This record gives sequence, C-alpha cells and structure tokens, in this order.
Amino acid sequence: MHALIVVDHDDPRSLTHGLAQQIAKGLSESDPSNTFEIADLHAEAFDPRFGVADWAVHHRESAPPADVLAEHARIDRADALVLVYPVFWWSMPAMLKGWIDRVFSNGWAYDFDGDKTLKKLGRLRVHLVALGGADARTYERHGYGAAMKIQIDHGVFDYCGATVTSSALLVESESSDPAMQLRAAREIGLGLFR
Repeated sequence: MHALIVVDHDDPRSLTHGLAQQIAKGLSESDPSNTFEIADLHAEAFDPRFGVADWAVHHRESAPPADVLAEHARIDRADALVLVYPVFWWSMPAMLKGWIDRVFSNGWAYDFDGDKTLKKLGRLRVHLVALGGADARTYERHGYGAAMKIQIDHGVFDYCGATVTSSALLVESESSDPAMQLRAAREIGLGLFR
C-alpha cells in the first residue's frame, strides 16, 4: 500500500514535520512493503494562490496547470492521503487550504450532472492529523472541533466522495511533552492500512 503524506509547516524542525516522520515510520513498521511519499508543500514551493488559470479549470475552459496535474498524479498513485498540519484559527493553514482549493478541482475531484454533484474520489481514503495548541476542553466548549469536522471532513472530502478514515486532533502542542503527540502519530501510521 502507498500513502501520500502532505505536510504544511515552513520549519522542517517543527513538531508538525516530526509527526509526519512518525506516521511514515509507523506505516513502514506495520508492513515493510508499505511505501510513502512526503509532500512538503513549503519545501516544494507549492503556489496555493487560486488564480485565473484555476478559474478556467473550474469553468472547464482549460486543462489544469502542470503543478496541479502533478498533484493529481501523486494522489492517484496513493491508497491513502494523510494531511498533517498545525491548527491556525481553528482550521488548516493557508498553504494547505490553497493546495486543496487548487488540486481538488472541478472535473477531477467532483463534477456536475445537471443538479447532481458527481463525487469522483470514492476510492480515496483520507487521514487528517491536526496539531492544536489549545486543550481539548477549549475545542469542545466552543465547538471548534465539531466545526473543523464539518468544514474539512464533510465540506471538502465528503463533497468529493473521499472517505475520512481517521481524523485526529492532537492538542496541547504548546504546553505538553511532544513525545505524547509523536507517539500518537506513530500509532496513526501503524494503523493506516488496517
């Protein structure tokens, strides 16, 4: 099995990158034949800005740009898509949001048949790993965790037909021992293809 692990953090020494590495480690430990690719959006300088060319794709006036086609190919090769990111203002950072905006495009991720939306990513299994600085009570008290699930799990991936197999919110990243989150990430990797 093959996983595409997409990470959004500009510092390669960050806990977010550490989580991605631990997920990959767990995945390899679970079955040595498993493979993975880590897509570091910052290191690869992915352009998250939805521009004129992306509007043309959305309106079915042109084919996707080369950078978007390359991302389509990476996702098409994967049995699982894993997104690893810090929580910014109760959602994902702009780079990852822009990656989704551009890559999960009309015609590839979804399409329309009259009034009906055609979900085109039914084979894709998605795992979300969000790293939050606040504690679990804050997310629950204000409904942030539920809002993130509605917005990301349902609003993005269900819209395209992809199944969110797991959605982990690793909290207290600013105040707890990072070993706790790193162990949780390894466990996510171990269970990725169970």
